[in-house]
Amino acid sequence: MKARRRTGPTDVVKAIVHDRDGGVCVRCGTRHHLTIHHRVNRGMGGAREEWINQAHNLLLVCTVCNGWFEDNPRESYERGWKVRRPELPGEVLVLYADGLEYRLTPGGVRSTSVAATR
Repeated sequence: MKARRRTGPTDVVKAIVHDRDGGVCVRCGTRHHLTIHHRVNRGMGGAREEWINQAHNLLLVCTVCNGWFEDNPRESYERGWKVRRPELPGEVLVLYADGLEYRLTPGGVRSTSVAATR
């Protein structure tokens, strides 16, 4: 039987995202039932773009909030939890549970924005 091709982020990138987000859901702040969420959807068949599984496109979220993002797309896009193509995740600020907006980098750095503009 042929092994399945892995299309998600590596364990190293997952650890970077977990550390960057402080081990809590970026939306509600819980530490339970956490998963990795893609801000720009991977699409059918996995990753086409090299950046799709980099830290700036990933958030640590709980399974409840992950489902909430899909059920509430307008607010999810407005707050940067989801990103519409052709925008790139590094260009869109993300609202965190602490009430601040952050810019994320591919290397896993999170920085606050002095002027929150989108």
